[in-house]
Amino acid sequence: MIAEKLQDVEKNIEAAKARRRADLTDDVTLIAVTKNHDVAAMREAIDAGATQVGENRVQEAQGKYETLDRKVTWHLIGHLQTNKAKHAVKMFDLIHSVDSEHLARAIDKEAAKLGKVQDILVQVNLAHEEQKSGVEEAALRPLLDICDALPNVRVLGLMFIAPDYEDREQCRPLFRRMHEIFLAAKDIPWKTSNIKYLSMGMSHDYEIAIEEGANIVRVGTAIFGPRQY
Repeated sequence: MIAEKLQDVEKNIEAAKARRRADLTDDVTLIAVTKNHDVAAMREAIDAGATQVGENRVQEAQGKYETLDRKVTWHLIGHLQTNKAKHAVKMFDLIHSVDSEHLARAIDKEAAKLGKVQDILVQVNLAHEEQKSGVEEAALRPLLDICDALPNVRVLGLMFIAPDYEDREQCRPLFRRMHEIFLAAKDIPWKTSNIKYLSMGMSHDYEIAIEEGANIVRVGTAIFGPRQY
């Protein structure tokens, strides 16, 4: 069942790529969002071809990380508290949700202890939603400048979560604007940052996100079904 759903999502991704404008040529990375799903479901998805998994919470990911017994790339896509930075840096290949100088410095400090350069994305709250994390657009460049100067952090791009609109087409202008912001950031001559990823789009809107320039999508429900609580 999971294998079939994964295959359907992959077909939808290819179809969405075919609908893009001619200037959008990036490949698209699919992250199978495994939060609230058990290790057995994760193994089923990985054995069916998933190579990237996304978790929301450090604590939930820890048990899975220790027992999964599969080679996979780990993404932290949920909000990260600074007091969990130590554990996050040990497990995750890419942290999507950096939204403050305080958090960036905490990640840098913990990565230095491990002799690691931690890859991160900076989360942008483009829709000004109070309940969502992310830096406002006006504060993005100052935060990118700070991160670019940290020796044990490397910014690889931006992340955005669109509002859960009933009509998903309402997401399109936000995705389009986010892609413009991404291109502007990509053009800056950074010292250490390598802006190449735009992570946006989830189960209900990933096809529109791809059409508007996302090159990472985070899909859970469409692969695994409703979350297990």
